[in-house]
Parts: sequence; structure tokens; C-alpha cells
Amino acid sequence: MCLAVPAKVESIDGEYAEVDFGGVRKRVCVTMLPGLQVGEYVIVHTGYAIERLDHEEAKKTLALFDEMAKMTAEMERTE
Repeated sequence: MCLAVPAKVESIDGEYAEVDFGGVRKRVCVTMLPGLQVGEYVIVHTGYAIERLDHEEAKKTLALFDEMAKMTAEMERTE
């Protein structure tokens, strides 16, 4: 099972970029996405940025993940 979490491109250095997964930063290969720009959102799989993601869709997805995390934490408190 794969979980696709949007990551924001923070910097690009040749074939690699530093991306931010909501506070967790990772270095990923960006050779599959020529012309990628700082500020864009990408989907990362096994260390490779494999797809660009529309800014608004990325924000919606991140908001849903945040909501799920809050609901999970609330359920754990009530168990």
C-alpha cells in the first residue's frame, strides 16, 4: 500500500530537491519532473518526485490529512 502525501519543493540543486512534508524535510530525486520550480507541490515515491500536484489540490489533501490526524488523536483519548 502506498500513501501519497504532497510535499512542497523548498529548494532544488541539480537533480535533487529538498521537499517539506509538513515539517519533515527530505532530499528527493527530481529527474522525472523537468522544469520543476521551488514552491510547487509533488508526490514522492521511494525517494523520487513522480508527479506535480496542483497547489489547491495539495492544500485540500493536506487539510484532510490534518483532520484525520486530529480525529485519530481524539478517538485515542476516548478509548
